[in-house]
Amino acid sequence: MSPYRILVVDDKETMLSLFQRILSEHQVSTAGDGAKALAMLDAEEPFDVIVSDIRMPGLDGLSLLKEVKRVQPETEVILMTAYAEVGDAVDAMKAGAMDYLVKPFDPDDAVAVVNKALEVRKLRRQARHLRDALDKSSGFGPFIGKSEAMRKIYSILDKAAASDVNVLIVGESGTGKELAAHVIHLKSKRRDGPFLPVNCGALPIELAESEFFGHVKGSFTGSVRDKPGLFEEAAGGTLFLDEVNALPPAVQVKLNRAIEEREGRRVGATKSYAIDVRLVAASNVDLKTEVDAGRFREDLYFRLHVLAVHLPSLKKRKDDIPLLIGHFLKVLDTGQTRGMSPEAFKALMDYSWPGNVRELRNAVESALAVAEGDEISVADLPAHISEVSAGMISEEHLTRLTYQEACDLGRDRIAGRYLAALMKTHKGNVTAAAERAGIQRETLHRLLRKHSIDPSEFRS
Repeated sequence: MSPYRILVVDDKETMLSLFQRILSEHQVSTAGDGAKALAMLDAEEPFDVIVSDIRMPGLDGLSLLKEVKRVQPETEVILMTAYAEVGDAVDAMKAGAMDYLVKPFDPDDAVAVVNKALEVRKLRRQARHLRDALDKSSGFGPFIGKSEAMRKIYSILDKAAASDVNVLIVGESGTGKELAAHVIHLKSKRRDGPFLPVNCGALPIELAESEFFGHVKGSFTGSVRDKPGLFEEAAGGTLFLDEVNALPPAVQVKLNRAIEEREGRRVGATKSYAIDVRLVAASNVDLKTEVDAGRFREDLYFRLHVLAVHLPSLKKRKDDIPLLIGHFLKVLDTGQTRGMSPEAFKALMDYSWPGNVRELRNAVESALAVAEGDEISVADLPAHISEVSAGMISEEHLTRLTYQEACDLGRDRIAGRYLAALMKTHKGNVTAAAERAGIQRETLHRLLRKHSIDPSEFRS
């Protein structure tokens, strides 16, 4: 079941049924009016998102919004309104609503708005947890590791947090680049401002400029209202550009100019706005090599590369693997205290970890899910790791899986091989590979991250 709780408030049963259908992957509750919704706020666990109509008998959506922000201030609120009442929705956003939907709306648009609200909720929750960890730690609480390599990283991160210059974080997939960026933000003077991450590799090329700088109503097909860009939304805080090497050349030009002039302009607008953000960029490839190859602008490289942080791969800090294993066993093994056999521990130490810390966490979590008894054995480890240790997957491991789990295991292994072959064939060109695979570019990026496959490794 989804960890997200959503409340939909409307006096029309058809609208409540619609949201229950299109948001079926989440825990959806409904209320027929504002008063009933208000009574449901007494629940011990707060809602993540509330979607409410503005015009309802009794307690209307605007009054409900004010009460929600008083009782559950971290809950994101989306209001629904008729076209003629858009002014009310604008007032509501000033009062704390995150977004609004104009009736009648396309169900896909409603899902997109709710997903955006859930992502904001998730980021705020992560920020709170990281802030708590930092406040309780004399060092960099979210990071685990005492190796010489990590001690050097902590020193560099401290220096980065103390300044307000642009930072470039370089490291393989799974080394914790976004975590490092978030730590820099939370220890900086901008910690009370927003931390806004954006995956540059997943931005649709034709909408990238609008995403960064915003647009005005009518500036292009589908722009039915003014929309602020990422630079405006991150004002006073930090904008984290993940996979910055994937930015299209045209967007690199506009981004470089915006950094130089400290100004941005919405698509279709005639006036510029001042930019007040700290940029932290990340790349899993050597940007200097990309510059030499003509794939990344040299002037933009130097504007982002004021201070550099090079995160080490896990195979370069193997002394930290026991600490990481112990940490993951503690935080992931809810309600239990299980250990690990010497053979399983050795298998984890001997593995090369191409997916780095992210892959190690997934391996421990997977082992805990299938392990029985008080100890994780080699047979409990993911197949690709136990195969390295034993030469092939054991029958013991196979027979402890259900038929569906065994099929899923085979499918995942084939999927990984397919994606690697696809990247090799298309020399790391994600756009061409997605077209050949018959899927969206953003979907392919998500699958590549899941299987810890880095497209840049296949580029000439």
